[in-house]
Amino acid sequence: MVASSTQYQAVVGLAGHVDHGKTALIEALTGMITARPHEQQLGMTQDLGFAHFQDDNGNTIGVVDVPGHERYLRNMVAGVWHLNVLLLVVAADEAGCQ
Repeated sequence: MVASSTQYQAVVGLAGHVDHGKTALIEALTGMITARPHEQQLGMTQDLGFAHFQDDNGNTIGVVDVPGHERYLRNMVAGVWHLNVLLLVVAADEAGCQ
């Protein structure tokens, strides 16, 4: 990989249906738990969660955990306005993916 002398910041969002592993993936990538304690008890993200990490060139990459339940559509839309990239997360064991 070629190192870039230009510093930048980026924001990546992870979206997908409930219980497809978005929050767990963010924790694996950043070491940060984006779910609040009551969300952890429910097993479902209700509001936007935030984490960040440094890439290999020292650039800050923000990560937004976007709720996946239709009840939280307003929160979902609020979280995608300023993203550079949106990743759709689909569980590998979901029907049709086997």
